[in-house]
Amino acid sequence: MFTVEEARELLNPIKEPFLHISLSELDAIEEIKVKEEKNHVSVKIAIAKTGTSEQLQFQTQIVNLLKEAGASTVGIRFNELPAEVLEKYRSTESKQAKGLLSKDSNTTFIAIASGKGGVGKSTVSVNLAVSLARLGKKVGLVDADIYGFSVPDMMGITDRPVVQEQKLIPVDRFGVKVISMGFFVEDNSPIIWRGPMLGKVLNQFFNDVEWGELDYLLLDLPPGTGDVALDLHTMLPTCKEVIVTTPHPTAAFVAARAGVMALKTEHEILGVIENMSYFESKVTGEKEHVFGKGGGDKLAEVLKTEVLGRLPLAQPDLNEEDFAPSVYQEDHQLGKIYGEIARKMIQTIG
Repeated sequence: MFTVEEARELLNPIKEPFLHISLSELDAIEEIKVKEEKNHVSVKIAIAKTGTSEQLQFQTQIVNLLKEAGASTVGIRFNELPAEVLEKYRSTESKQAKGLLSKDSNTTFIAIASGKGGVGKSTVSVNLAVSLARLGKKVGLVDADIYGFSVPDMMGITDRPVVQEQKLIPVDRFGVKVISMGFFVEDNSPIIWRGPMLGKVLNQFFNDVEWGELDYLLLDLPPGTGDVALDLHTMLPTCKEVIVTTPHPTAAFVAARAGVMALKTEHEILGVIENMSYFESKVTGEKEHVFGKGGGDKLAEVLKTEVLGRLPLAQPDLNEEDFAPSVYQEDHQLGKIYGEIARKMIQTIG
């Protein structure tokens, strides 16, 4: 014999057709009656809007569910949810649907760009993200270098994103939420895609990932001014950029192209980071400018910005228990420099 408790248990998790929130959470099941002699179930349910095709589909769903569970016949009446309930949940739904790319988003996008590969752009991206997180900021990092993804390995990430309620949950490492194409490729396979497919992936990274509240979302761009960089410049009408170069004049000359592209798309350049500025001997303390001098200053002058910091050649102190081959510890020489650059960026952004 069908009971009221059985009916309620079946109906509670069903989602209301307009708000997509469970009936139990909305307290929308107003009445359930069971006539034992006829095994007839009658229910009264409140929904956001009555007299619609959605109501008819919803009614069919409930009837089928109760009959499959043992009810002989089912009767349904509908009321409309109270105005205060609608206002509460529609407001919540609006906030959830806002997304990182909406005009109302409070997230600041910071793209890390370079004119050519091999200048340490991804290393800079990773360590800036970690440094911002150490300063108490809510930080996300998108490895937007689809062909040359490297962030997961650099940060020592072995986990993979999971899916919850049709949203990807990014991997959290050192307080930074990370998403990368590297999470979805087996055996380090090469990516052989054309521009439009890359754009779709980037769009998914923004819209199909549950980022939560972020102060900053850093984007590790591929080098140069190719399809991915163009797509990102189109997707992000407001974005800050940091240009990474080495001290060599030619590297700075090439990096200027990425900076000029940012300016043409009305992105704000926060500054230049000169990587591999010098090598400092641990024995003598003498500095050797292995890759030349002046590239960062020259680039900053061309782009009418400032040099945020100069990073010497060094490597992190590796910790086998918490392995992250490219993340500098907070008290490391470079960790301190990254921390100062992060503070300067926060102050500049305001």
